[in-house]
Amino acid sequence: MTDEAETIMKVVGLAGWSGAGKTTLLTRVIPVLRGRGLSVSTLKHAHHAFDIDRPGKDSHEHRLAGATEVLVASGRRWALMHELREETEPRLADLLVRLSPVELVIVEGFKREAHPKVEIHRAANAKPWLFPDIPDVRALLSDVAAPGFSGPRADLDAIEMAADLLLAAADPLDGVLDLLRRTEPVELARQPRKAG
Repeated sequence: MTDEAETIMKVVGLAGWSGAGKTTLLTRVIPVLRGRGLSVSTLKHAHHAFDIDRPGKDSHEHRLAGATEVLVASGRRWALMHELREETEPRLADLLVRLSPVELVIVEGFKREAHPKVEIHRAANAKPWLFPDIPDVRALLSDVAAPGFSGPRADLDAIEMAADLLLAAADPLDGVLDLLRRTEPVELARQPRKAG
């Protein structure tokens, strides 16, 4: 990795329906990117209430007592938890600026936002393609060809090619932030929830 002051942070999203294999793909592609000498961070959108803290821990009690932020640190890692309380959910641009400089940020989720994306699609999911309806899908990772898509595509198991597609689709952070701040997220049709 280059010096932090010289690092040009790039951003790319990985978008797909639940069950398409986004997390599995990321756990396979991040080591490939790291093996190429790149520093990588991820930013994941959670659709449901989530908690990284546990009841009974001091940090959990601090949040329950009303703290807006709780930072927990050790010799191995630190984590900052921010309670939104009555605030609205932050947009992607608000979160990207909170990350430390790295060479590549891979965003999982936030598919309605206007950042550059690679769509992951699995035919067995029986879900529609996202690319006609969400902005800036630049490449596809899928187990089938997509009708009407003329951009690059690789198979879900072609991890080296997936890394290439993510890197080629990424844009510098400054341009991504400018675009995100000028556009509103698109509305998507609701998909029925999977049974089970």
